[in-house]
Amino acid sequence: MNYELLPETPSQTAGPYVHIGLAGAAAGNPTREQEIWNEMAKDDAPGEHIILIGKVVDGNGHLIRDSYLELWQANHEGVYDTVYDLEKSFNGFARTATTFDAGEWTVKTVKPGVVKNAAGKPMAPHISVSLFARGINIHLQTRIYFDDEVEANAADPVLNLIEQPERRKTLIAKRCEVDGKTAYRFDIRVQGEGETVFFDF
Repeated sequence: MNYELLPETPSQTAGPYVHIGLAGAAAGNPTREQEIWNEMAKDDAPGEHIILIGKVVDGNGHLIRDSYLELWQANHEGVYDTVYDLEKSFNGFARTATTFDAGEWTVKTVKPGVVKNAAGKPMAPHISVSLFARGINIHLQTRIYFDDEVEANAADPVLNLIEQPERRKTLIAKRCEVDGKTAYRFDIRVQGEGETVFFDF
């Protein structure tokens, strides 16, 4: 049997419709009954509850108000859950989007535990992020680490792949408070000075 190699399907920028199709609330549209959105952890989920907040800016420092993010993480014990179920108290996957007014995105979750890479080396608590936005043909991949995990961050095998220590700081979320609750701010700069480190996965 002869097999014909098909060319790769061209990538396409997210465009103005990503909010309409995947982020109804951010676009001001009605939400679906079973929506994968920005609450990974319900109130009864075990672990340290945190809020993630951030902005996405371009090379000129202007807000990208129509960006869309997907986040994936381990639970508080460092275990990835492969089954998504809205009835569970915790799911390790979420979607969020920047708002058209303040230009911020938010996610409610629990702080992830330490996980091991394929070589068995422990990785600092982190959250994987995919960023979609206008003008980005192929989504960008990055990670969120936490500024109060200093020792774990220093030993993290992925952070240490980044040769310039100053650039590692672009992956560190800063602890703060939102309405009296523990939060971490993680702003993403797509290009220019202080550009966030992105990975080629």
